[in-house]
Amino acid sequence: MSQEPEVTRFGVVDMQVCVPADWDDAKVTAFANEKNPSGLEAGWTIRTDPKLLAGAPVRNPCKAREGFVHLMLDC
Repeated sequence: MSQEPEVTRFGVVDMQVCVPADWDDAKVTAFANEKNPSGLEAGWTIRTDPKLLAGAPVRNPCKAREGFVHLMLDC
């Protein structure tokens, strides 16, 4: 299995990424904006609104790759 960061889900206004757990927020958003530019000036931002996360943590450990986490981003 690849140890590269990846986009795991992509929608019109949201995206999920699987990235190394030690990446800071700036590196996560830079990766997201590079892989799938939103076309908006603000670009992608990490989802932190508890209502939109539906009880899930901002950083969810990946079940398939040790040391990786899933994050949702919005534009």
